[in-house]
Amino acid sequence: MDVALIGLGKMGLGIAENLSQKEGYQLSGMDLNQQVKSEFEKQYGAFYSNIDALFSEKKSRGIVWIMLPAGETTNHMIKACCEKLVLGDIIIDAGNSKYLDSKQNFEYCQTKGIHFLDVGTSGGMEGARTGACMMVGGAEMIFKELEDLFADLCVENGYLYCGPAGSGHYLKMVHNGIEYGIMQSIGEGFNVLHHSPYDYQLGEVAKVFNHGSVIRSWLMELTENLFKETTDFSMIAGIVPSSGEGKWTVEEALRLNLAIPVITQSLMTRYSSSDNEKINEKVIALLRNQFGGHAFVKEES
Repeated sequence: MDVALIGLGKMGLGIAENLSQKEGYQLSGMDLNQQVKSEFEKQYGAFYSNIDALFSEKKSRGIVWIMLPAGETTNHMIKACCEKLVLGDIIIDAGNSKYLDSKQNFEYCQTKGIHFLDVGTSGGMEGARTGACMMVGGAEMIFKELEDLFADLCVENGYLYCGPAGSGHYLKMVHNGIEYGIMQSIGEGFNVLHHSPYDYQLGEVAKVFNHGSVIRSWLMELTENLFKETTDFSMIAGIVPSSGEGKWTVEEALRLNLAIPVITQSLMTRYSSSDNEKINEKVIALLRNQFGGHAFVKEES
């Protein structure tokens, strides 16, 4: 099976490494970053810096695996690939695209005679390399044709055909919303422990939590690792970016008139962490001063 990988960042290279260890795959790759060229060519296959070159030697049915930033970058690449592929070829968008974009991309590919699958990918960089979790949307016939590919890339029971176009990325969107809430609760819990009257060794706490407790998980394993590896938290800015999926989950809940307070609050906390001006908090501090004469803390210069 010939697979062309577009987007050779940490996740894309992980997918390449994973497939290279399985039999029956011929890999090629494309990325604008020339720094990955030597690594890819040495270990995985031919490297190209543009899609004209990538598809110039196409000999068999094309399977294009796209792993690029969500939004215009991915949408533009899908359209560009459609101009190079032929009837019956397959595009797989395995990034974190919005499900509404995936529905539109499916419809566009249909007009060109190209098949399209939207694949939500979980498991992080380690999962990409050694066994991921994947949620697949699109035509069931095409999923079944490529089921061996997903079986090879994923852990046992780690892939699911979700339904029509958009359903894979919809499920991944909600998955990431849940992830926001879990990480928020872990952070809050360990913050209480940090400020408690007891001298907990937080790495050891995470370790015991992960052995037999009801909150054991991979995220708790990572929590143990970070407390053992990071000794000086003063060097960490404490800014938590939001890549989009949490916001989309909240927007979808609002559209459906559903309450998801934990996920919503975790998203708001991320926004707050990036607000260096802190106008919200400053207004509150000054209001307390106005009505009650409460002192406020002046910014240190």
